Amino acid sequence: MNYRKMTAPCGLDCFNCPVYLANNNEEIRAMVSERTGIPLEQAVCKGCRGEKGKCPVIPMPCHVYPCAEKKGVEYCCECADFPCDHFHPYADRATELPHNTKVFNLCLIKKMGLEAWANDKARSVRDVYFSGKWKL
Repeated sequence: MNYRKMTAPCGLDCFNCPVYLANNNEEIRAMVSERTGIPLEQAVCKGCRGEKGKCPVIPMPCHVYPCAEKKGVEYCCECADFPCDHFHPYADRATELPHNTKVFNLCLIKKMGLEAWANDKARSVRDVYFSGKWKL
């Protein structure tokens, strides 16, 4: 797995995303299509970098991808302005999308390195976000 290619500049782990996984799994593709209302043949994604920041299940343009390109950074945690307002957490659709995990992922990428984060932590961040119990 090319984790550099399959990790968005914002820190989302495209390699764990159901819309990416739908490329090779018809059952996941059907689920994505049903949940998003996107036609079955379009319910797939090549990852953020492969789609140039245009995720097929997000109805609005991404502002992070072009910003990272303009600033010449691979990951936003490399930017002098990180964290910026692009990373403000929101409650809207928080139970459906992992976008509030971006800052945490980027901090882990910076601390652990991309490969270690991808292999040892990315999946558990997503799992805890969607099904973990809140604790202090």
